Amino acid sequence: MSSVYRINKGVNKPVEFKGFKAQYIWYLGAGLVLLLMGFAVLYICGVNPALCLGIILLSGAGLFIYVGRMSRTYGAYGWMKKIARKRVPKVIKSTSRRYFLPISPSQKN
Repeated sequence: MSSVYRINKGVNKPVEFKGFKAQYIWYLGAGLVLLLMGFAVLYICGVNPALCLGIILLSGAGLFIYVGRMSRTYGAYGWMKKIARKRVPKVIKSTSRRYFLPISPSQKN
């Protein structure tokens, strides 16, 4: 009697949906929610529905292009790495040699 086990080979891979990777799926979802709210505000303000639809469709196309370009350029975690790299100091200045001298046993706490 043999049993068959299915192996999940995508355990450590980032989530991907239609070419959008990892956090970019969330960015796209948030952008679509904002576009929906923008359409509602424009419609309630009395703007012509055809004009509302045109504005939202163009904004949505721009959103898909922008987020898709970020997803392809930076990958799953590259954008976060790019932001983190900006926070790393370019130069570390030290006016004392104390940090480079070996600690003698009598100086340890």
